[in-house]
Amino acid sequence: MTQHTPCAVLTGDLIKSRQSGTAAVDKTFDILHQAAKAFGAAHDLDLRFTRHRGDGWQIVLMQPGLLLDAALYFVARLKAGEAQIATRLSIGVGPVDSLGSRDLSDATGPAFFVSGNNLGQMGRNRMLTLAGQGIGVAQVAILDLAEWIASGWTATQAEAVAIHLEGHLIRHEDIAKTLGVTRQAIQNRLSGAGLSYFDNALYAMRHHNYVSE
Repeated sequence: MTQHTPCAVLTGDLIKSRQSGTAAVDKTFDILHQAAKAFGAAHDLDLRFTRHRGDGWQIVLMQPGLLLDAALYFVARLKAGEAQIATRLSIGVGPVDSLGSRDLSDATGPAFFVSGNNLGQMGRNRMLTLAGQGIGVAQVAILDLAEWIASGWTATQAEAVAIHLEGHLIRHEDIAKTLGVTRQAIQNRLSGAGLSYFDNALYAMRHHNYVSE
């Protein structure tokens, strides 16, 4: 099966996982797995979350326009879950030849190649990278700025951002009720996280034409 319509493949690995211990690694992967389930349910997608090579993981987005939403969401969920280990994340866009059998461990295609290759070439101080079909200077610049802003999120800010990105609860009152805090607290957290400044970037990435190169 070849998926000619572009997909986005997100390939990650945990940073300094060997120094962190088994318990911390397992907790981080549990957060990532639950995040994949929640994001997939919110957007009616099967992300096929797959853990590989000990500290690596991967998901696929059949809707590449959601790649910025997903990247921010996974970063937010890790920070909100107070994971002791951060993750690098490489996003590759392109066709997919196969989504694998039981999971993505034997999946193949240009999107997987770009995502995996770029992960290996990421600098030590980077968290996010993006390349592939339809990706130009503007899309890379958006991701770079998103990484810079997200790197400064606190756990409580990230928690509010994650709920907002799931899309079920948009009103500050509803998010506040879910977290058991005041509406003003949620406003402060989302404002401090710079969420309003992501609106145009998220819109641009969602509606970008990933078919063109």
